[in-house]
Amino acid sequence: MSEQERQPIMSSMEVAPVQTPGRVELSNIVVATDFSPASERALSFALAIARRYDSHVYVAHAIRPDLYTLTPPEASHGMIDLVRQAAEQEMAALLISGRLREVPHQAVIEEGDVWTVISSIASRYDADLIVLGTHGRTGFEKMFLGSVAEKVFRLSELPVLTVGPGVAKQPPAEVELKHIVFATDFTTNSRTALPYALSLAQEHQASLTLLHVVENTEDLSAETMTHLRQFFTERLSGMLPPGSDLWCYPEFVVSFGPSVERILETCQAVEADLLVMGIRGGGAAVGHLPHANAYRIVCQAACPVLTVRG
Repeated sequence: MSEQERQPIMSSMEVAPVQTPGRVELSNIVVATDFSPASERALSFALAIARRYDSHVYVAHAIRPDLYTLTPPEASHGMIDLVRQAAEQEMAALLISGRLREVPHQAVIEEGDVWTVISSIASRYDADLIVLGTHGRTGFEKMFLGSVAEKVFRLSELPVLTVGPGVAKQPPAEVELKHIVFATDFTTNSRTALPYALSLAQEHQASLTLLHVVENTEDLSAETMTHLRQFFTERLSGMLPPGSDLWCYPEFVVSFGPSVERILETCQAVEADLLVMGIRGGGAAVGHLPHANAYRIVCQAACPVLTVRG
């Protein structure tokens, strides 16, 4: 796109500010676990959030049918019993470990595809948030084994907090969000997540970085890039409700280049405790990012990522 072609598009863009947010309600949290280290990290964050918001935690495990699909029919029932027995032992060990002490909780083990089980449990217990970890599989491993986390955050109508392998193994006993990054492309889908970023920033009196990444700028002049930075900075500022600087510390960042790299760099630069992004409905891409890029961000981010579907 030429510089001349950009101007009409830029001038037609308008963004209405979000109303002053109410407190995010996180009464019920579903935590998906497969008892792996990735799930352990996710559970730690879920418990920290639950202590802050007085939430009830549902620790959910799905016994996946594909674990015994290769078993001969005559032995399948025995295999199912063994798998369930092992899951119950793992869950019992978790419950008696004391990690969930002082947090209202319930363990749920069901058979079925992970997404089907998690969505069913979330609906049954009127969940406000789903939390899960990801192993960060890539390449052939991801191709053959898939990514449960990616499927969940693409399909869930609830906000999903994904804890990737780059996140610190042990979060604090209570969540302290000192710096939140909200990445946006100004679409309706992207803006769906903004009330969560604002509410959490207000709840924690946190710094809030609103970030927009401009891609495909190789052929633009320095002058045009300066104008773009000013234009999008004003648009970011216009998204905030009046008086928001009284309860959070807003910062506006316009970056140029590949979205994934720039989002990750910004999170690292401000030492973000949480990245918030909107996600398109129907299981499509996150914001203006192809879903593969969204998954890359989740896997590589040094902080948990909250995705909210439009």
